[in-house]
Amino acid sequence: MTKDFDVAIVGGGMCGLACAVGLAKAGIKITVFEAAPKFGEVGAGVGLGSNALRALKGLGLLEIILEKADQHPPRLRLFEFVSGTGEHDTIFDVCQRLAFFVIIVTYSSRAKYFESCGEGGNNGIGMYRCCSPAFLDALVPLLDPKTIHFNKRCTSVVQGSSDKFLLHFSDGTTHAADLVIGADGIKSAVRSSTFGHSETRLRFSGTYAYRGLIPIDSLKAAGVKTPIERRPFDWVGINKHIITFPIRNNTVLNVVAFSTDDSGDELLPEREGPWVQVASEKELLGCYEGWGPDAVAMLKSIKNPSRWAIHTLYPPLSTYVRGRVALVGDAAHGMTPHLGAGVGQGFEDVYALCRLLAHPTTKKSNLESVLAIYNEFRPSRANMVLLRSLKAGRLYESYGPGKLDKEQMRQHLTGIWEPVWDHDLEAQVDIAMKDMDIIE
Repeated sequence: MTKDFDVAIVGGGMCGLACAVGLAKAGIKITVFEAAPKFGEVGAGVGLGSNALRALKGLGLLEIILEKADQHPPRLRLFEFVSGTGEHDTIFDVCQRLAFFVIIVTYSSRAKYFESCGEGGNNGIGMYRCCSPAFLDALVPLLDPKTIHFNKRCTSVVQGSSDKFLLHFSDGTTHAADLVIGADGIKSAVRSSTFGHSETRLRFSGTYAYRGLIPIDSLKAAGVKTPIERRPFDWVGINKHIITFPIRNNTVLNVVAFSTDDSGDELLPEREGPWVQVASEKELLGCYEGWGPDAVAMLKSIKNPSRWAIHTLYPPLSTYVRGRVALVGDAAHGMTPHLGAGVGQGFEDVYALCRLLAHPTTKKSNLESVLAIYNEFRPSRANMVLLRSLKAGRLYESYGPGKLDKEQMRQHLTGIWEPVWDHDLEAQVDIAMKDMDIIE
């Protein structure tokens, strides 16, 4: 190891693993604590915008993840917005708006173009879907198994009697570390024990998400006419919208159907009980009564749907650092999924933190000053995306009588993703690292 400090990473999800690999590659001693008995899959796929891919590329992880994924070459998929009711008329096609905009991602001395956009072959920005098994298959082998500890649910982090932080676990054990990184999700124990009563910031968005996976062949046989196998769709309406995108080489449709209580823009207290529950098919279909034929056919095909209560951190945290404890990912800025940007912001956190901690001048004696640099620019950026995601969810559920018409929806949707995807994080970190030379 080339550094005189060690790091404890609480949480072995995507952000925790990426952080562990990034720091280990920089010669920093790391230990990962995961509450589950093993690394597990998180959903059927996560959306990664171009900003997230650049962060993974900067960490040196992009190519190995793509090699394990089922998309060759990788594709950034652009949404088409259609009406959830009636005959599912097109409202807004992101391809048509962004056909002039080309992004080339270079890795391993090769240029790869992401996703042919429409029939004309123009390339555009959009969402790349990465399945968590591919992510785990890529990153887990890069870590020394001795540095990973399962069945370790962190309950608190406190300043120890020595110059270390002491992690307490539910099994009664402890671990001391020079620096603690909380990557333990929206219900973060690291955040709640270190940042005061921030758990009260958990808010229920009023939205439930019903999830299911459906073979695309069966949907086509059921008469679905929308080309669901080709690209992602957002089916919009009043207080409801449905996101669909193909996975597994376009053989399976991932369906996420959102339904919101009509309570205005006000967020609600944290939902009591489990956030994920089994729902009945009757309940699901009742939510979308009166929707169009393709939407209903998809929902009828979901067997044993699960219902997820969508929460967020609100108001957003003003700081992601307390001394030598730092937060990344959902622990810092758990957000609604309506821009598909939550994991991407976590990867931005990890990229920034890994570069700062790997800097030649970073050492145990100046860790707090280095983390303060991280804290100067990450909260404002990630919190902007958090608030923008809330706004996007309300927008998707405002199409119809008494709300927004087709042209108004187009106007509001135009430009909603670019501030998220186009951010030059590398340049921002370059500027921040100029301060590293003056840290004593």
